[in-house]
Amino acid sequence: MPLREIISANRENIAFIVGNGINRYPGNPKAISWDHLLLQLWHKFSPEKFEQVPLGLSMTEFYDLLDIQGSTANYAIQKEAARLLADWSFQPHHQHFMAKARELNAPVLTTNFDLILPKSLQLEQYYTDTKGFSDFYPWSTYYGDQQLENPASGFGIWYINGFVRYPRSIRLGLSHYMGCVERARSLMAKGLYAAHKHWEGEQTWLEILLNRSLCIFGLAMEENEVFIRWLLIERAKYFKKFPDRKKAGWYVSTETPEARSAGKALFLKNVGLDVVELNSYDELYKDAWG
Repeated sequence: MPLREIISANRENIAFIVGNGINRYPGNPKAISWDHLLLQLWHKFSPEKFEQVPLGLSMTEFYDLLDIQGSTANYAIQKEAARLLADWSFQPHHQHFMAKARELNAPVLTTNFDLILPKSLQLEQYYTDTKGFSDFYPWSTYYGDQQLENPASGFGIWYINGFVRYPRSIRLGLSHYMGCVERARSLMAKGLYAAHKHWEGEQTWLEILLNRSLCIFGLAMEENEVFIRWLLIERAKYFKKFPDRKKAGWYVSTETPEARSAGKALFLKNVGLDVVELNSYDELYKDAWG
């Protein structure tokens, strides 16, 4: 089924997860890839210089090796990452996607750190839970145009890996992601698996991930993306325990089936994501939201 038909048929329950692909389209020279960002941080904070991430290291490990060198007190690396990303500007395709999400009243989760998406519609920051707010894990804050009673109840932009307004929240390393896993697991353990639906994380973006159908794009979904992969595994386990709560999911890709690794294909299938294959990035970032 074409992407536009999937969105239309599921408009009452859909949410989006968006990665850095939306920023890099259409060959945006100002956009920074994950590995390029890490290389810039190494150039600033280490006497060792690299032109690419060395083979045998994941990008998350590459960050942690920089962090343990000991010359980066007071979250200096994360503050520099925030500085590098702070002045990015939006393009028409950002506005078109965001306008469509608002029309659908659909939540948007992003793994990006920048504020391009909320800036594209001049959205304001809101909180679903101020008492539990932490600038280290700002999981109960979002950008939108109205106060929501519940994260899954309407349109808003939520940041899975932190964002530039709170540099301490930016998750770049494996240790960071393991901390996120620990926090998410702790929240899930408090009521999520009970017969009732009230639980400790229901005022965070985790509520969207578990209670909306997900359309994922702009993410390579490779092995480096430890936290989002773990979240999707836990989502699948949750639906296995509570089949009546199961929601759909789609992974939008321009990869051909032949180019997709067997492991990635197996992962997507077993976490309940149907692959939507598009012919070009234009079809995704230009044509899908008109």
